[in-house]
Amino acid sequence: MVTTADKNAATLMQISALSQYFIPFGNLIFPTLLWSLEKKESEFIDESGKQAINFQLSLLLYFMLLLIISIPAIVYSVLDGVSLTLGSEKDWVIEQFTAGKITSIVAIAVVTVLLFAALKVMEFFLIVYAAVKNSNGEVYNFPLTIKFIK
Repeated sequence: MVTTADKNAATLMQISALSQYFIPFGNLIFPTLLWSLEKKESEFIDESGKQAINFQLSLLLYFMLLLIISIPAIVYSVLDGVSLTLGSEKDWVIEQFTAGKITSIVAIAVVTVLLFAALKVMEFFLIVYAAVKNSNGEVYNFPLTIKFIK
């Protein structure tokens, strides 16, 4: 039987991930802090905390992968239109700079922003949904989550 105090603690743990909008990395700091303080109280709190932390770590990994892929693609698209040669005094000279690749730069940037926005919107609604589930005494298993903490 899950007590009301356990439900409240698990719900607070989920909602604390929304602190990211006010404090950088609050989505990782506060759920981890609350989980480490309360995990021995009940199995329900322990499992809910693991789910919340694993979800936040997974999203951090997805955001980092998105940046690792998109930034070099944008840089390549920008530099593809630049022709550099070594000048007489060992300086690089830009001979040609064309904006012919502007569509690929814009396309990559738009896709990156849309993916980022979709992940953030999904994150917000899943956190709220998980908090509602926890307040009803159910453990919510987040989709697309890598189990870093088992």
